[in-house]
Amino acid sequence: MLHVDIPTAGDFQALSAVRADFCVSIYLEATPLSQNSDATRIALKNAVRQARLQLEQGGFDAARCNAALARIEALDGDYGFWRLQANSLALLATADDLHVFRLANRLKNTVQVADRFHLKPLLRAITFSHHAYVLALSQKQVRLVEMFADLPATTVSVDGLPPRSADAVDKSTPEGRDNDDSIHNAEHQNKLMEKYATEIDAALRPVLKGGETPLILAATGRLAPVYRAANSYSGLLPDGIEDSPDRISDAELAQAARPLLEAFHQAQIGEISALFETRAGQSRTTTDLSDVARAATFGAVEILLVDLDIENHGTIDEDTGAISFADDAAAASYDLIDEIAGRALATGARVLAVRAEDIPGEGGLAAILRYPV
Repeated sequence: MLHVDIPTAGDFQALSAVRADFCVSIYLEATPLSQNSDATRIALKNAVRQARLQLEQGGFDAARCNAALARIEALDGDYGFWRLQANSLALLATADDLHVFRLANRLKNTVQVADRFHLKPLLRAITFSHHAYVLALSQKQVRLVEMFADLPATTVSVDGLPPRSADAVDKSTPEGRDNDDSIHNAEHQNKLMEKYATEIDAALRPVLKGGETPLILAATGRLAPVYRAANSYSGLLPDGIEDSPDRISDAELAQAARPLLEAFHQAQIGEISALFETRAGQSRTTTDLSDVARAATFGAVEILLVDLDIENHGTIDEDTGAISFADDAAAASYDLIDEIAGRALATGARVLAVRAEDIPGEGGLAAILRYPV
């Protein structure tokens, strides 16, 4: 059985603000097949050993270290936890707290200890993820399908969804009726469809709250524009699946939705690239790591593009944004791009994890600024 925890930008911002004597960040490859979870459990034990070694090398208080690791080790005996997994597992622990995310995207095994969490892997989950909803809508039935990258699509239980449109919708005008009756019947049908769409939109609000997950509409005929007019969810994509969902399985809907989702993501990247070129002529862009660190510290970053595969370790001054580079990862340093992303989010910037080829320059990150710096 699949279970996915989708971190939000708010989660990332809150976690990036955490400071402690030590923070343990563990990312592991996992599997949604509970019968195959033994490999992940073994990897977790190895990760705990690595974390313990890093904590000992950092000279931290032994009792507090044991408290943090005990929280993680307790998961090994939690049957319910291992029965509900996805493709990756994120564990973020201090001596006082533990945060767990089960993620649809695949992450490499990582163990880091610093005075803050290593959060960059979570950026892939909160920006341009392949998690989306498909609203399969017809006059006969309506269902909400949840899809992830490389995982089976599933129908979501939604309280309050109307079972079908009213029986009068789309019925032909009976013979013998005059034109006025035909017009009246068409108006009546339109009102019923509008009511149907409004009830669906209201039922979806508790499920889709937040507006961060794309929604793709699968509908044909008059019902598609009627629903779009009634929709209040900001994440509804402009393009939809133009086929009757009654004849399409959840898996087929997900397959049809993926190109639309990818096209939407690429259109956003194209818009940002065009904006980057415009702002470059206004001295409002930078691809220099040190400059971006200072800009993020002073709230000057409007949009930040980062490559998750590049790591630079060191520290960033809390007041000036000046970087001190470190030769290797250690408890006294942290991933610089990770820290820059957290500072940018904290000041309202939009942060996107993208492919290297989508980032101007060759530094692993690029920033569009709110003003020249």
